[in-house]
Amino acid sequence: MAVGIFDSGLGGLTVLNAVQARLPDVDFLYYADSAHAPYGVRDAEDIFQLTKRAVHHLWDAGCNLVILACNTASAAALRRMQEEGVPEGKRVLGVFVPLIEAMTEREWGDNSPPREVEVKHVALFATPATVSSRAFQRELAFRAIGVDVEAQACGGVVDAIEDGDLILAEALVRSHVDALKRKMPLPQAAILGCTHYPLMEQIFQQALGDDVSVYSQGNLVADSLADYLRRHPDMEGLGKAGYLTTGNPARVSDRATQFLRRQISFQSA
Repeated sequence: MAVGIFDSGLGGLTVLNAVQARLPDVDFLYYADSAHAPYGVRDAEDIFQLTKRAVHHLWDAGCNLVILACNTASAAALRRMQEEGVPEGKRVLGVFVPLIEAMTEREWGDNSPPREVEVKHVALFATPATVSSRAFQRELAFRAIGVDVEAQACGGVVDAIEDGDLILAEALVRSHVDALKRKMPLPQAAILGCTHYPLMEQIFQQALGDDVSVYSQGNLVADSLADYLRRHPDMEGLGKAGYLTTGNPARVSDRATQFLRRQISFQSA
């Protein structure tokens, strides 16, 4: 029995790592569309078609539930997939909502009207496609009022991480934080709106300062998924656990092993 985890590349491994630790009895089938990464510089239609193909692959492999562990896919494709119709007995969920619920101090699934929250100034770091979608602001507006969001498109960071060039990734993160702080000098909270970015979380925190609360998604998504599966135990599916990629399996396995510091072996999707 397996839950599907999808990402454009390796960033979703930060979510996978957290959900595996939180749910050791649940198997996961991870799908990395490495041949088409990064998604963050693609247009919305391209992102939708690539995401739809990957999700259907995971459904066909027996995963009743698929988590889009990719903010760009969640921003650009999730709503349209749900509106166009999901096969009976299948579900696809994104990673935005658990993070926003945590930041606005809501319980999972609390759909009460938006209300005032303590955090008023929020910095959002995300891919260009996620920023242009304004999906984060839209979901936040359903839950909170009076929150000023300043978004910073972090071009190049995902590419550097996927290439294993963490020195370049660090330099780019610091540059993007500087650019954000010129627009919003005193953010109270910062959202790492890409699942690659937790690999640079310490750098974000250092650049922002200790007084800024930095939110990343792994543990928040893990807790939310645990609650969802408790309420919907039939959604664990019948798929087999493993790691799939549309890219070069040997190269992707090497990068994944480097990131998670444990042996990861990908197979061709």
